[in-house]
Amino acid sequence: MQASPDAHRLGPHVVGQRVVVRRLLRGETGPSGGPAMTDLLGVCTAWGEGRCVIRPASGEPVEIALADIVSGKPVPPRPSVRHRVSSYDAELHVLSLWPDVETRPLGGWLLRAAPPYEGRLRRRANSVLAMGDLRLPLEEALPAIREFYAERDRPALAQAEVGSQAEAALVADGWEAQPDGEAHFMIASVAQVLRHAPPLSSEEVVSLTPTSESRSGTRPVRVEAGIGDHARGRAALDGDWVGIHTVEVHPDRRRQGVATQVIVDLLDWAAGLGATTAWLHVETPNTGAIALYERLGFRTHHTAGYLTARR
Repeated sequence: MQASPDAHRLGPHVVGQRVVVRRLLRGETGPSGGPAMTDLLGVCTAWGEGRCVIRPASGEPVEIALADIVSGKPVPPRPSVRHRVSSYDAELHVLSLWPDVETRPLGGWLLRAAPPYEGRLRRRANSVLAMGDLRLPLEEALPAIREFYAERDRPALAQAEVGSQAEAALVADGWEAQPDGEAHFMIASVAQVLRHAPPLSSEEVVSLTPTSESRSGTRPVRVEAGIGDHARGRAALDGDWVGIHTVEVHPDRRRQGVATQVIVDLLDWAAGLGATTAWLHVETPNTGAIALYERLGFRTHHTAGYLTARR
């Protein structure tokens, strides 16, 4: 059997890319009695002179005769380990921002309540984390959500991933999406951000002030960074994840690199304590901040919004 040279979307242009290739196994018979075939997934490292070389995720590189390729195509890069974390598990790191959030499991979801911080209630701290498998009938969970927040004099609020089944189920029950509630949950490698961050001005002095300590009392887990009255930001360490939040820059100092300097110093602090993954929330209309975070290496993990229970 001779494979058609037009049966795939491969060629010299895929060198360096991740591809999947179906190839003939010469001299072997398949289950149906025809020629045997097998699939190989890996990075193409060479193409030419009648053969290509594919390096799989494990094992030795494999050389394949181009005439033996039955089909194939480029495939997206494998997501990093941090991107394979579920939205629910990623959002659990948000709890590290506040010292006294009350939580209660509700099947596979999580009820959260907290007092006002800096004079206002934070939606992330006062909403049910409605992500993943509820593991309960929805008609059983909804009264429990309303009761939990009514007991704490809070409106019943849910945080759900945009486009998820949970969001659709809540909308079908009459919950209304808050128009200003959508935000990206962005993540990045701490090492990569620090490695590729632009050079910073040596004239700016960033002060780091620990604001809390871990349960063992041996090291800070939350810190605030500031450049005089020009800029500030905060970080919260949770295992090897660090959350960046409340990054604010005086209007007169915007677009001068001070926000980047605050973020880099916070991540440098966190890296010294073992952080490998950084995360942050940014509201979807804030295109300027999104562009800054993307330049630093952050990518959107998921997008979430808030829904209010029908009255």
